[in-house]
Amino acid sequence: MTSLVCLNAADAALELAPATGGAIASFTWRGVPVLRPTAPDMIAAGDVRRHACYPLVPYSNRIEHGRLAFDGRTHELALNFGDHPHSIHGVGWQRPWNVQHVDASSARLAFEHRPGSGDDGEERAWPWPFRATQWFQLAPAGSDAVALRMRLTVSNLGDETFPFGLGWHPFFACDESTTLQFSAKGVWETNDTMIPTRQVTPDGRFDFETRRAIGSTVLDNVYTGWTGKAQLKDRRAAREITLSGDTASPFFVVYIPPHHTFLAIEPVTQMTDAFNRAERGQADTGARRLAPGESFSCTMQIVAAALREDE
Repeated sequence: MTSLVCLNAADAALELAPATGGAIASFTWRGVPVLRPTAPDMIAAGDVRRHACYPLVPYSNRIEHGRLAFDGRTHELALNFGDHPHSIHGVGWQRPWNVQHVDASSARLAFEHRPGSGDDGEERAWPWPFRATQWFQLAPAGSDAVALRMRLTVSNLGDETFPFGLGWHPFFACDESTTLQFSAKGVWETNDTMIPTRQVTPDGRFDFETRRAIGSTVLDNVYTGWTGKAQLKDRRAAREITLSGDTASPFFVVYIPPHHTFLAIEPVTQMTDAFNRAERGQADTGARRLAPGESFSCTMQIVAAALREDE
């Protein structure tokens, strides 16, 4: 069985799986899951995709056909998602992390990527060296709520500037009656392989400005101009969940698959395929550059609270 790191505070429990992509295995409050729980056999198997949340570093979402254009060069990346035609979510979610610090209610994990040692697999995973750290803390959030606070940091360990993005991929249990609310200025339509094609106003099935049940909605799209806050309400669990990201993450991915047993809402720093789009001159992609010795962080908070009887 994969060794877990367990944190406790304010009637909440958090289980981390450092060896499985630095992922969260479970987050519960008063014995009820806040994030989608990971089945014991999936924990034992180290199946990161079945875990409750994992980090996206050094980029989120897809790089088209694994070809990364940057500063006049094209880097061929590994296609790391089965038979999917694009590279996805970086390398951090597919590598073991180390425990740097742990106490009763907080922990820090770290991962170093070191290409250039003759391992072509690591070179194709990401051609530049970096260190990533994750910090987690459980804390009370008022008299009847708990907060999970998280910070993700990437540091450039090499002598070349490289492009980067950050984010998380938290999963929440849901059904058709689960309600979702958030505000954003735009959303990208996609082709059949989830590469953005056209930015539109979030109308119709894309519109969650007013809280509504997800119903039969199916999405896998990145929103732009996200205000940094989203709310889920689940009457079955009598639970309200508020997810928030800082200003470093103005993009927001919503993934609602057809079966409606879970959804993912993801605060991220860049849009899908941001680096290639920026290289072609597209503005407002969220693509960033990290110079040698520099670091960059983003934060996310998940607050679980009891649902009031009148809601």
